[in-house]
Amino acid sequence: MERRRPSRHLQRQVHFEESTEEQPPETMAAWFDRQFQNHNFQLAAVALLSGAAVAGTIYGTQAIRRKERVDELKASIPELNESHHADLLTNFGTAAPLPTASKEDERAEALARRAQQGDYDDELIAEQLTRTASFLGPARFALLRESFIIVVGLGGVGSHCTSALARSGVTKIRLIDFDQVTLSSLNRHAVATLADVGTPKVECVRKRLQAVAPWVKLECFSEVWRQGQAERLLGGWDTGRGRLPDYVVDAIDNIDSKIALLQYCHKHGLKVVSSMGAGCKSDPTRIQVGDISASQEDPLSKVTRRELRKRGVSEGIPVVFSTEKPGEDKAKLLPLPEEEFQKGQVNELSVLPDFRARILPVLGTMPAVFGYTAANFIVCEITGYPHTSSAGKLREKMYENMLSTLQGTEERLVRQAGADAVGLKIPVSKNDIGYLVEEVYRGKSVISKVPTRLALIRWRKPEGGFKVDGQYEGQKTVKLDLDDLVLMSREEAAAHEREVLRGGKRPEEIYSEDALQMVARRRAEERHFQQYR
Repeated sequence: MERRRPSRHLQRQVHFEESTEEQPPETMAAWFDRQFQNHNFQLAAVALLSGAAVAGTIYGTQAIRRKERVDELKASIPELNESHHADLLTNFGTAAPLPTASKEDERAEALARRAQQGDYDDELIAEQLTRTASFLGPARFALLRESFIIVVGLGGVGSHCTSALARSGVTKIRLIDFDQVTLSSLNRHAVATLADVGTPKVECVRKRLQAVAPWVKLECFSEVWRQGQAERLLGGWDTGRGRLPDYVVDAIDNIDSKIALLQYCHKHGLKVVSSMGAGCKSDPTRIQVGDISASQEDPLSKVTRRELRKRGVSEGIPVVFSTEKPGEDKAKLLPLPEEEFQKGQVNELSVLPDFRARILPVLGTMPAVFGYTAANFIVCEITGYPHTSSAGKLREKMYENMLSTLQGTEERLVRQAGADAVGLKIPVSKNDIGYLVEEVYRGKSVISKVPTRLALIRWRKPEGGFKVDGQYEGQKTVKLDLDDLVLMSREEAAAHEREVLRGGKRPEEIYSEDALQMVARRRAEERHFQQYR
C-alpha cells in the first residue's frame, strides 16, 4: 500500500513545535566570535583604528613642534645678571604693576646702565669718593672698592647700612628682602619716599642709590630669606658665578630667620655682622659692637644667644647691640587690641607666617645708628683699618680694680668673723662689675652721686654673718648676689664697712630717706633685669 506524505499544514506545525523548544544561552566568547565574522563590524573597526593612528600622529607632531618652539623661546631669554634681572610674580600669578617713573628716575636709570657698563668717567668717581680714599689710603681703599657685601633685610637698619656702604665705595651689593615700603616705615628708612610706598624695598633702595652712586652694582632678590634657598641667596656674585661675599649683614627682625641665617654663615665660614634690637631704644651712646657671647642687657640678644647655643654656636659672631635697659617708663612692645584676640587666629595678622604681628615702637634715629655702626664695622674689617670691635675697653681696668677691691673687702669681713679667708672666691665677675656700675647705678655713687673713685660693697650685713661655704673640698666661697651690692665712692664704702658691716648698724640708721629710696629702686631694677642677661 502506498505511504502518504504528511500534509503541508502538518509539516508547518511540526517545525513550529521544534523551533519553540528551549535553546541553550549564547556565551560572550561566542558573541564576540560572531561579531568579528561580521563584515560590517570589521570595516568599522578598521576605520576606528586608522583614525586613532592618524590622530596620534597629528598630536605627536604638534607636541614635538610645541616643545621645539618652547625651547627656542627659552633660549632667546638672556641670563639673569646685572644687565638683565627679573622679579617674582605676585600671589595671583601676575607681574607686579610697575610704578610710573619720573623723568628724574628715568635719567638716573639711564645713567646707571651706562655707568655699570663702564661708560662713566673714573675721575668723577674718584672725586665723589675722595674723602673716603684719603682716610683709608690707596691700598685699603682698593680693597673696599673690590668688595662684595650682602644685606639681608632692608628696613631701618638695613637701608641705612646699605646706603653707607654704597656711599663709601663698595661696588657690589646684593639686597635681599621680601617686604614692601609702607607709610609707617618712612620714619626710619634711609631712602624711601612717599612715592615708594607699596613698592618692593629692594627696588626702592636700588632706584634711590643708583641716583647717588650709579656705578654701584646691585643684585636684588625680592623674597624671604629661607634656609632652603641659602646656597643661592648667599652664593657668589652674579648669581653664583663670581666671588663669594666678603661680609653678610643680618638686619632681619624675625627671630627664626635671623637664627637660621647666622647658623648658616657660621657653619659655612661666611663673615657676618648681626644687628640686634633697635626697637624701644633711645640712647645712641649705649650702642656698641661685640661678640654675640658678650652681648648683654638686650632681650633680642638673649634669645639669639640661647637659640644659637642650642645649635652649637656660642661665639664668633660680631653683633651690634645696645646696653640700654628697658624700663617701666620707657617704650614697650605694643599689645594687640583686645578685639583682635577675640577674633582668634592672631598669627594670621602678620605679613607672612611666623612673622611678628605686634607693633614694635621705634625712634627713627636709632635704626640709623645701628645701620651706620654695622657699615662702619664692615668698612674697617674689610680694609684692615685699626679699630676695636668691643666698647668699654677704657673702663675695663677700672672694673678689674673694683673687682679686686671687692674681693679684698670680702676677705677682711670673713677673717673678722673668725674664718680662714685664704683661697676665698666670690661669685662676681668683671662683667658683673661693669653691669652694676654702668647699667644699674649709672656710674654714680648711690649716696652722693659722685662719679669718680667708685667701689662696690654689700648694702647690709648677712643675717647669718659672713660664713664661708666649704661644701666642696678645695673651694671656699661666700653667698653674694648682685642685688646685695651698691655703688659708693671709696670713702663712703670705707665708712659703710666700718658702721654697717662691722659695726652692726642698719642702713636706715645712717642714710637719708632719699638715699634709701634710691637704693631700693636700683636693687629692684637689678632683680627685674636679671632676666635679660
